Amino acid sequence: MTSYSTYLSKEKEDELRTIAQAIVASGKGILAADESTGSMDKRLQPLGLENTEENRRVYRQMLFTGNDELSNYISGVIMFEETFYQKTDDGTPFVELLKKKNIIPGIKLDKGVVPLAGTLGEGTTQGLDGLSARCAQFKKDGAQFAKWRCVHKISSHTPSTLAYVEVANVLARYASICQQNGLVPIVEPEVLCDGDHDIERCQMVTEETLAYTYKALADHHVFLEGTLLKPNMVTPGQQASKRASPEEVAIATVTALRRRVPAAAPGVVFLSGGQSELDATKYLNAINSVKLGRPWALTFSYGRALQSSCLSTWGGKPENIEAAKEVLLKRARANGAAAQGKYSDSADGAPAAAAESLFVADHAY
Repeated sequence: MTSYSTYLSKEKEDELRTIAQAIVASGKGILAADESTGSMDKRLQPLGLENTEENRRVYRQMLFTGNDELSNYISGVIMFEETFYQKTDDGTPFVELLKKKNIIPGIKLDKGVVPLAGTLGEGTTQGLDGLSARCAQFKKDGAQFAKWRCVHKISSHTPSTLAYVEVANVLARYASICQQNGLVPIVEPEVLCDGDHDIERCQMVTEETLAYTYKALADHHVFLEGTLLKPNMVTPGQQASKRASPEEVAIATVTALRRRVPAAAPGVVFLSGGQSELDATKYLNAINSVKLGRPWALTFSYGRALQSSCLSTWGGKPENIEAAKEVLLKRARANGAAAQGKYSDSADGAPAAAAESLFVADHAY
């Protein structure tokens, strides 16, 4: 006899599985437009724009109202709560706009990383209180999936066992609550790229992080077929003296996944973690080309690596909106090809700025 009751109905399992599979459909990935109000200040201030709700709305409207071809490469959009309830100039809710474009609306549910007491600079993520009610409301209002970010930082003394356990259990509890309310949880245990560690250390920590995460998901009876994983790629730290080629990143990343991620998980949607737009695309393409078995879809959930050139092209000027939309479409098209291992660097045509690092130390959003 089992020690727990039926977790999800067959109908709910089928719904979650269908949503997850649609998000990681071949050649498609996620646009992460879930920057908080504070993070948007970092985007708008360099353009000389005040960080007002209206300017944030106008920017997101630009991202969401481009050519319908965008839906060939973007399956879903993660939104911040403010964005989720905003509307276009003509009064169309963003959620409805995306649904008409066959793009799945998603919501960022966590409330940010906070210090984890008893550790040396490590953190946990807040937002579990009242989460079930929030999930139910967002589902009612059109969300089909959610995202929750936790982080680990590599140093001489971290991650600690306490942090591994805490992060894994927070993610598992969030995932369980999401599924009970019909939302596909994207589980994001990010290993930050801050530091001077080599690629081997990053691979080891990533494997440990994934092992703790999937043990906790199992303990909480989470339905893996109705989840997605959003991990870091395995790379050397930003301050490391030895860099890694796309092929080396691909082998280390896929090896870590093969060792720790169950085949039941339908897909992996990588974060870009401060990589340049071009590096994020090249690494994803290499990951999908490496000669190692991969039972899951391996695609993208990029924020800065999709938006950076678009943002700089726009520059806050209405006359640049159409050109900025075209830049976003090109980056989405390139990453859609990379998700199939079909990206061609020579055919990219990306602006010079696309090669610039987007790294931000101790990144929070």
